[in-house]
Amino acid sequence: MDALAPAGILLAAGRGRRFDPAGLRNKLLQPLADGEPVVVAGARKLLAAVPRVVAVVAPDDGGVGAHLSALGCDVTVCPDADSGMAQSLTHAIRHTLAWAPAPRAWLVALGDMPYVGVPTLQALAAALAAGAGIAAPVLDGRRGNPVGFGAVHLDALLALRGDAGARRLLQAFPVTDIAVRDAGIFRDVDTPADLMEP
Repeated sequence: MDALAPAGILLAAGRGRRFDPAGLRNKLLQPLADGEPVVVAGARKLLAAVPRVVAVVAPDDGGVGAHLSALGCDVTVCPDADSGMAQSLTHAIRHTLAWAPAPRAWLVALGDMPYVGVPTLQALAAALAAGAGIAAPVLDGRRGNPVGFGAVHLDALLALRGDAGARRLLQAFPVTDIAVRDAGIFRDVDTPADLMEP
């Protein structure tokens, strides 16, 4: 693996309570309009943009990890994923620090955002490889996801707690904005209607 290339992190341990309050259907496994499961579509694109991806899943993931492992992701189970997104993120980063070479940046994608384009992911990865401390996609003046972080923020990332994830780092430190023409940076799957292309 290129020592300068960022590692991809796919956060796929969420419960999706808004999608199905009864908890019977895992939204990450629901098919998109083309039949591909939500989390598989997102993982495939991330794998096309970075050389290595760690996917974080919950202990009772319903098969999410098996799908992602089959694609080539390095799957790790976060025992306390229910504590919030920060737990999954710090778990993933610690996991990658055991890789050789350990990555010097991380591109953090969300498992329920399958519509982000590969060129957007590639542009973010390139900014991180070029030394950006934080890189975020921007469309029409609005920042979206995914967001990338350089190793300069490693300690701050590992100190995160709760469900806000790394959002506060974007408020506290300079961000390299990457202009994109990709509305997928704002689109997540929260309801069954979100599974259909517009």
